[in-house]
Amino acid sequence: MYTIKVVTPFLLSLLFTIHLSPSTSKLALASQGSLQGEWRLLHESIGISAMHMQLLKNNKLVIFDRTDFGPSNLSLPDGRCRSDPNDEVLVRDCTAHSIMYDIGSNSFRPLTILTDTWCSSGTVLPDGTLVQTGGFNDGDHVTRTLAPCARKNCDWNEFPDSLSRRRWYATNQILPDGRIIIVGGRAQFNYEFYPRNYGDGSIRLRFLKEARDGSENNLYPFLHLLPDGNLFVFANTRSIVLDYKRHRVVREFPAIHGGDSRNYPSSGSSVLLPIDENVTPVRVEVLICGGAKNNAYEQADQGTFLRASSTCGRLRISDRHPAWKMEAMPMPRVMGDMVLLPNGDVIIINGAGSGAAGWEAGRNPVTRPVIYRPDGGSGNRFSVMAASGRPRMYHSTAVLIPDGRVFVGGGNPHIYYNFSGVDFPTDLSLESFSPPYLSPHYDRLRPRIVEIEETLGYTAPFLVRFRVPEFRRMSEVSVRIVAPPFNTHSFSMNQRMVVLRWDEAAYIGGDVYEVAAFGPSTAEIAPPGYYLLFLVHSGIPSSGAWIKIQ
Repeated sequence: MYTIKVVTPFLLSLLFTIHLSPSTSKLALASQGSLQGEWRLLHESIGISAMHMQLLKNNKLVIFDRTDFGPSNLSLPDGRCRSDPNDEVLVRDCTAHSIMYDIGSNSFRPLTILTDTWCSSGTVLPDGTLVQTGGFNDGDHVTRTLAPCARKNCDWNEFPDSLSRRRWYATNQILPDGRIIIVGGRAQFNYEFYPRNYGDGSIRLRFLKEARDGSENNLYPFLHLLPDGNLFVFANTRSIVLDYKRHRVVREFPAIHGGDSRNYPSSGSSVLLPIDENVTPVRVEVLICGGAKNNAYEQADQGTFLRASSTCGRLRISDRHPAWKMEAMPMPRVMGDMVLLPNGDVIIINGAGSGAAGWEAGRNPVTRPVIYRPDGGSGNRFSVMAASGRPRMYHSTAVLIPDGRVFVGGGNPHIYYNFSGVDFPTDLSLESFSPPYLSPHYDRLRPRIVEIEETLGYTAPFLVRFRVPEFRRMSEVSVRIVAPPFNTHSFSMNQRMVVLRWDEAAYIGGDVYEVAAFGPSTAEIAPPGYYLLFLVHSGIPSSGAWIKIQ
């Protein structure tokens, strides 16, 4: 039997610090050697181009495209077909436009979508069900649901006319009470909620109209739920705090510097940086990277492809007088995807070096991801990673999976699937990128969770027991939860990381340790639902364990 020795974080850190050399710090580890990550092709073709992607709590990915462009390269099973008399391309379609991909077996099966999901949005409810909203034509007022299930025949359920307004290029955010807010869309300067109470409609948001310019650039607005329960909304170059309960704007921030537009079709990307509950008061900071000139789309339509934006802006919303702080990326990028990694870094992946989002509107694919370290020193936050052999520009996707890899798919800048005679053929493949922390170089520092509670309560204490071959210092251990987002069009809706508060650590014996931590403080910090919990040691994360916050 092990003898548990409980010590404070300070004493445990002191016990191990005497064995350390400076090269074991997180930043030093990240700079050792030429570790630039690793790409791996999972499937040359999954039959569809991955325009939308969501990880579910059963370790399956829901991937789907649009339905109105003609046949895909994947047939529906059992001779099934969908019929749409309003489809101008294919009235009777016997091919699939959605799949369920199983991470463990690297296999997939077709799903059936009846209405058009082109440029739609999505959110996962607290019970783990994906709610997918809007689209084009017959899909623009539709909601669809897909619950995680073990059955081989579970599929989409569709609910026509369940949205009050047309939602095409809209953005969703889960709220503390479990509802979903749906904001914007083409020519929709308003928002609404799901589920919708009888008689409820949309609420006007004048800001979206004011942020619109000749190229729109206010579509797929960036939404982030703030710890005070309000909503950060960014469109084009401007941002506000929306009190969606009282339907009023309570704060407006200065425009981001440089004049470049950041929303569709000048598509940059945005993340809410990790919320650390060990820091008082809690800091709230938004990072926005990439984008394009506000007329880049029109110029691309005329054959001129303007250089994309090479800047990132950080805005600490919790400051008394917030101001944008700008920094330069290693290369310009439009249509990039920003994914929070388990160690708190941000990977910027996919995209183009010039042009804009839209059919045939991008050039100069950016195949090298960069990793951004929010806590790095000024001028030393970016690291350039290994290049993929596949351009991923318009309609590409990227999501984090439980083992710490990033799955990447999609890439179709054409109105139909087009595989020849074009600069950037439609891509039906699925690949993974392993960040440097997955290198065997760090195996001895990699923790493995061996015991964790599956359900966490707000502020409630819980234990995480883990193994690590070479323990370094407790001060570099953290417990983090990540909300898997819905990714499409360069924005990951509902993406969120919270660094949980921890109190005590225990050395159990051998290579086993234990941390006593606490559930998130409030539903505004972390809305109820399923999260991946990662334990990070000396900058190296464990694989994620699914937990439910309720």
